[in-house]
Amino acid sequence: MAEALRVGIAGLGTVGASVARLLATKASELTRQCGRDIVVSAVSARSRGRDRGVDLSGATWFDDPVEMAKSAPIDVFVELIGGDEGAARASVKAALDAGRHVVTANKALLAKHGVALAEVAEKKGVLLNYEAAVAGGIPVIKTMREALAGNSVTRVFGILNGTCNYILTRMEAEGLSFDACLADAQRLGYAEADPTFDIEGHDTAHKLSILSSLAFGHRIAADDIYLEGISNITQADIRAAGELGYRIKLLGVAQRTESGIEQRVHPTMVPTASVIAQVHGVTNAVAIETDILGELLLSGPGAGGNATASAVIGDIADIAKSRPGFQHGPVFGRPAKELAPYRKARMRSHEGGYFIRFTVHDRIGVFAAIARRMADNEISLESIVQHAGGTADAAQKTVILVTHETTEAAVRKAVDGVTKDGHLIDKPQVIRIERAG
Repeated sequence: MAEALRVGIAGLGTVGASVARLLATKASELTRQCGRDIVVSAVSARSRGRDRGVDLSGATWFDDPVEMAKSAPIDVFVELIGGDEGAARASVKAALDAGRHVVTANKALLAKHGVALAEVAEKKGVLLNYEAAVAGGIPVIKTMREALAGNSVTRVFGILNGTCNYILTRMEAEGLSFDACLADAQRLGYAEADPTFDIEGHDTAHKLSILSSLAFGHRIAADDIYLEGISNITQADIRAAGELGYRIKLLGVAQRTESGIEQRVHPTMVPTASVIAQVHGVTNAVAIETDILGELLLSGPGAGGNATASAVIGDIADIAKSRPGFQHGPVFGRPAKELAPYRKARMRSHEGGYFIRFTVHDRIGVFAAIARRMADNEISLESIVQHAGGTADAAQKTVILVTHETTEAAVRKAVDGVTKDGHLIDKPQVIRIERAG
């Protein structure tokens, strides 16, 4: 049997502690699968005295993760610190420079520095594995990087944030407000005390940028993604979506177009009969559309200690199965130096059109004025409905439009025109209707 694979874990929070526990409890099974033992020989965390539910007395303790990455007797450095700078970035860079394999769950780090770190890893001939960085326990990275060899990806999209999906699920199922669902998500530990990173779409954007790079072979461009969160979704939107045969989800969408690569994160209406509309709670789902395979949908736990730890351990096991002299594949499916510069596409038309909701003064001419603004911008309407806005105020009405395929620019120009006409009481709501499997 080959020598044991020595692992150093930096960060012993929920995920790090779960990784250490599972490596201990699943030791025999992992040895049989990998052909060698996997042992935790070094650890680094903020507090030594905290009870993490696992015996780490046999591991060397390092207060400084960078020092552990440089000098500890380890073969694999597991970074579970978090953040795109500071100790996380410095320790991963140090480990790669020292010729050690790296496993990380840090999507923020990869979104900002992934290409540069990949160049170091490929130069040193070591692995940089990051399955846990996107969609928790779902093996989407391995699927895209290995299993879809020969396929050309045309579109990748999905539900990539469990917090947002949980909130939208509760809003629909129980008729609760956004604020009430967010508070409950925080109480249950699904949302942070400051939930901005999740609910405004930044977390989804980081994950999407990684998937987009894998799919289309360009450099990661996390800062060049059209971004909308879910904080402005109301019960009026949830109810209207249901009446029209749709369900609202926060989707990350990346697709190849004639003008470049389009990346966007925003609330989306998907048909209730579609598979992705049936993904509820904190579950994640990723759909990949290719020329050979067609559409593949992967769904499963997107967060939590065990789900993320499972992906981390899978990455460690892959390293354990490799042998000296084995030529490792490139980190992002293509050599990092050959990744193309990101070319941003214009926001193109959408096959399912748009849902537009206006809350307007109930007076003569409003309905006609809205229709005229749509016509002026060559927007064809599938339906236009006027009804009471769910309020005791008889002086206001809700107007709901569903458009045929049109452009982002046309919709925004028409909505701006309606706003300037002075008919609106509240801010208008615009939600894309997405083609979804």
